[in-house]
Amino acid sequence: QVHLVESGGGLVQPGGSLRLSCAATGRTVSSTTVGWFRQAPGKEREFVATIKRYGSSTYYAEAVKGRFTISRDNAKNSVDLQMNSLKPEDSAVYYCAAGVGIITSSLRNDAAYDYWGQGTQVTVSS
Repeated sequence: QVHLVESGGGLVQPGGSLRLSCAATGRTVSSTTVGWFRQAPGKEREFVATIKRYGSSTYYAEAVKGRFTISRDNAKNSVDLQMNSLKPEDSAVYYCAAGVGIITSSLRNDAAYDYWGQGTQVTVSS
């Protein structure tokens, strides 16, 4: 069983940066496809970014492409999400999710992920 714990959320000003971390236990992140999703109040959960296992291909939602970077830290067995140039519309609860054997066409689909963290709040406001 894979257990995920997110950290790093908080309040940041527009244009600022924040780094989220997803610490995993039960499986190495190198062998696990790990994605980030977010959900704002009253809205559906949406895909943010994913790093695929082994080959480490990355995928981003158009809304965050060029601003966010997903990466693995094998020493910490974690997956990080570096968020730059943050906008108020980035405010949401951010969730880390993991799965194995997820095909490329399903990487943006939250239903394809088997394990989820508790979420961490990100608020972008002045």
